[in-house]
Amino acid sequence: MLYRLGVRLITYDRPGYGDSDRHPGRKVSDVASDVAAIADHLGLERFAVVGRSGGGPHALACAALMPDRVTKAAVLVGLAPQEAEGLDWFDGMTQGNIAEYMTAMQGRARLAARLEPAALEIRNDPVRLMDDLYDELTEADRRVVADTGIRTMLLKNYAEALRTSPDGWIDDAMAFCSPWGFDPADITVPTVLWHGEDDVFSPVSHSRWLAARIPTAKMTIQRGAAHFHALHVLPDLLPWLISGDRSSPVTRGAAQGQG
Repeated sequence: MLYRLGVRLITYDRPGYGDSDRHPGRKVSDVASDVAAIADHLGLERFAVVGRSGGGPHALACAALMPDRVTKAAVLVGLAPQEAEGLDWFDGMTQGNIAEYMTAMQGRARLAARLEPAALEIRNDPVRLMDDLYDELTEADRRVVADTGIRTMLLKNYAEALRTSPDGWIDDAMAFCSPWGFDPADITVPTVLWHGEDDVFSPVSHSRWLAARIPTAKMTIQRGAAHFHALHVLPDLLPWLISGDRSSPVTRGAAQGQG
C-alpha cells in the first residue's frame, strides 16, 4: 500500500524505548529536535507527521515548533495537555490510566516503583499486558484486538518497547502530565484530529479541546469506535497527508465531523 501511494513512512523509538537512549526529564516538545535530526540525516526538508495515542502530542509538537518543515499533521486518539483550561482531564478515562497518571504527578520515583515490576512481567510475557487491558477494553476495542494480526503486532510492539528498560513508558507518562513546552494554539499547518467516541484510554473530550484550540484543526468523531480502531483509520489518512488538499479527509465509517 505504501508503495502504491508513494508514501515513505518513517518511524522511530522515542527516547527510552527499544534501543533508543533515554532522555532524562524530556518534555513533549523535545521531540521536535529528534525529528529534525532524523529528517536532516535522511535529507528531508519537508514532511507530514502523524501520531496515534501517545504519539499524538508529539506530532502536535512537531507541527507547532517546525511550521517551516511540517506540511500537515494528523492525530488519532491523542491526549490534550494535562493543564488544559476547562477540560476535566480524567473524565471518562479508565481507572488504570487514572492511577498511572495520578502517580506520575507524585514524581518519577513513585511512578517507577509502580511501573517497573509491571514492565518486567510484560517483558517476560507480553500477553500479560493484553490480558490486563482486556477488562478495561470497550466492546469496540475487543473486536479490534481479537484480530490475530493486530494482536500479534501489538504484542511485538509492547515487548520491543520494554526490551531494555521501562524508561520510555515512565518518561512518557511524566511528559504527558507536565507542561508540554508549546501551545497547540500556535499550530498553523493543516491538522486532522480523529477520535473514537467510546475511547476510555484517551477520552474524546481531549480531541474536542484540541479542536477548539488549534485554529487549523478539523475533527472527526466516529461513533461505535474506541481507542484501537485508530489502527484501521491510519491508512485512510495517508493519502491526505501527502496530498496538496488542505480540506479534511473523509474516513470510512465516520459518523460525525467537527472542526
